Amino acid sequence: MSELFWAGVAALEDYIALHVLTCLVPAFLLAGAMVTFISRETILHYLGTQARKRTVFPLAAGSSLFVAACSCTVIPVASGLYYGGAGIGPAFILLWVAPAANILALIYTGAILGAQMVTLRVASALLMAFVVGTVMLGAFRREEQARELTLASQPPAGTAIASRGTVGLLVLLVATLLAPNYLVREGPYLHKVYVWAAGTLLVALYAWRVKTRAEIAAWLKETWWFVRIIFPLLLAGVFVVGVIGRLLPESWIQSWLGGNGLLASLLATLIGSVSYFATMTEAPFVDTLMKMGMGPGPALALLLTGPGLSLPNWLAIARVFGPRKAVVYVVTILVLGTLVGWAAGQLYFS
Repeated sequence: MSELFWAGVAALEDYIALHVLTCLVPAFLLAGAMVTFISRETILHYLGTQARKRTVFPLAAGSSLFVAACSCTVIPVASGLYYGGAGIGPAFILLWVAPAANILALIYTGAILGAQMVTLRVASALLMAFVVGTVMLGAFRREEQARELTLASQPPAGTAIASRGTVGLLVLLVATLLAPNYLVREGPYLHKVYVWAAGTLLVALYAWRVKTRAEIAAWLKETWWFVRIIFPLLLAGVFVVGVIGRLLPESWIQSWLGGNGLLASLLATLIGSVSYFATMTEAPFVDTLMKMGMGPGPALALLLTGPGLSLPNWLAIARVFGPRKAVVYVVTILVLGTLVGWAAGQLYFS
């Protein structure tokens, strides 16, 4: 029991040391800014439930490719979009694509696992995104229609999506979220902290110039709401993942994840869905498992669900979006991840 406890503590230490400052803090600030400053009416127009699915889904999926975020970091961003007025389909597409197939992770995957694997990863993630959006929209259509009527009845926030100052602030926040990972590929983690600190200082100075004290206070209040709701569950989930990682024997992984069968893809999907992978860490992990005998089909399933889902992610989604949405989303991803891994193994790796 002592070993299990300290395994959970070690996972927490690693998570807090490497992800809170450079990932979660800018993500929470971005989520609060999206809710506070972006015009609800414009979001409803482009990403709301009444927007055309043929345009809104590609828009959400395509833009999500450029958000380098892990399964936990993306939650405040997606929830900020959702509570800002976006439809449930686009919000959950962002929730899936950003960790499962962002540009940074794809580039790294290609360098380690090759062009074929990275091509399959991005194609599979986008295909799954459209299915996820359709399933979530269909399952909660009545709720979404009632929600849009409620949002539409509230006072207008303006005619444009955001003021020029707000656009500049959002761009700086996105840059602060992405820059540590994009600019610092190797070397001490402290270098990422330096990049984050410089970006955060620039954000603070810019916000002080373009926003009033009341607007900044409202922004920080919305940001604190996301922190209070999400962060404690992330910590609890990371601790549990550390314990599970200690209990799971390496020999079992080698024995059950070989080949390209349906069972192997299911097991890879289940392992990936509860484990926490920071962006880019999944590629070397999968490479190691493949060298130990893991099949390429299950490897693809793990590449998708490993960064795309995690136990902390499950808990936080249930808290922010509600248990029913979390169950539908997670089950959909588990089924799709298993089928994609199995199909890729049969069609491309046989």
